[in-house]
Amino acid sequence: MATWTVGAARRRAARAPASAEDDATPDSGPPGAVPTAAYAGAEEPPAWVQFLSPRDDMGPWEQKEGLRARITELEAIIDALSTRASVDSDRRRVVRNYASNARRELAEAERSLLVTQPGKRRAAHLGVAQAHMDSALNLMVWMASAEDIKAMLPQIVALVEEHLPAGDPRRVRVIDIARGMQHNADRKLRPSERAFLAETVSLARKLLWNERLRVRSFVRIVGTVTIGLTIAAVAVAVITVIWEALVPLCFTPEVNGGFNVVCPTRSRFVIPFPPDSPVTSQMTAQVAQAGDYLVIEIIGVLSAAVASAAALRRIRGTSLPYNVPVVLALLKLPLGALTAVLGLLLMRGGFVPGLSALDSTAQIIAWAIVFGYSQQLFTKYVDHQGQALLDSVRGPGARSSSSPDAA
Repeated sequence: MATWTVGAARRRAARAPASAEDDATPDSGPPGAVPTAAYAGAEEPPAWVQFLSPRDDMGPWEQKEGLRARITELEAIIDALSTRASVDSDRRRVVRNYASNARRELAEAERSLLVTQPGKRRAAHLGVAQAHMDSALNLMVWMASAEDIKAMLPQIVALVEEHLPAGDPRRVRVIDIARGMQHNADRKLRPSERAFLAETVSLARKLLWNERLRVRSFVRIVGTVTIGLTIAAVAVAVITVIWEALVPLCFTPEVNGGFNVVCPTRSRFVIPFPPDSPVTSQMTAQVAQAGDYLVIEIIGVLSAAVASAAALRRIRGTSLPYNVPVVLALLKLPLGALTAVLGLLLMRGGFVPGLSALDSTAQIIAWAIVFGYSQQLFTKYVDHQGQALLDSVRGPGARSSSSPDAA
């Protein structure tokens, strides 16, 4: 089977007429890529092959194009900095090495945006590209001339203040250096100060990177818990469909000398023999249906979906490529199914005084709705944690009320 690429341009080229491809000049493309002409006349593989094949268009498209645009800007800035630093007697000998390494990091960032291996996480390559760009930015501090460093100081101070606590001595010294160079135009930047600024900027960007990694780890943890709860909810539904009398989800209120066995999908009036004897488990099992638990779980999922929609009003969007609001909303669905079932089991066991004998199917459904929605009592703390992690990823648009976290 022919190798398949799913870049938009190459897909269009693969579907182009053969006559047009005969005259086309093969594009070398990125390193390791097969020329476009290799796909001429190739049969388009099935959809599942396309899904599993390497993709270079994964992740938020806007962020990817924004990173590419930023790489182009940095390439031009590096050229300008290297030109200015080449006439500086202090930087002339080292600027070429720093500039070549910075360009290499930008090339690695550009290459990272082309996903060449299947199975990569949706946003992992965006983070890798950003890491290479950060390395290039750090090298720019080492290579820049003293005048360029002076122009960078406001940005350096802002970055350090965003990610280092107020009492951190590194933050205090960066501010002192900036103030000294601002108030004294003749002040020279010493080599030790340049090294300190470069290392502190690198640390600040590392802290920013750690904040982003914590968000990704949170998303993965919540996603894993969601999968586990979903498996548990499905297992409960399957087990109770196969063995409907295992733990009947039924209530037995006493009515006129008999008992009304009420289940989520069926009810029946029974008179035990002798009359004063209680309702036996066999009587309850005869009324219980295979779909009782399934109905309650569906009601719980629908209630949790309503709670998820209501909770979205408190969740702000994020520019990170990690869908924190989505995973928080999905967590509520299987949890709502389980809380609806567990809540009714607690009522059936007499845990709630006065509510242990529901007398109609409608009441059971109504309480399932209440218990399904009540999962919000547990997930609201997860919502707050997710929003706190998003707020901890500070940047130019971050709220000033967000407290620094240098952990």
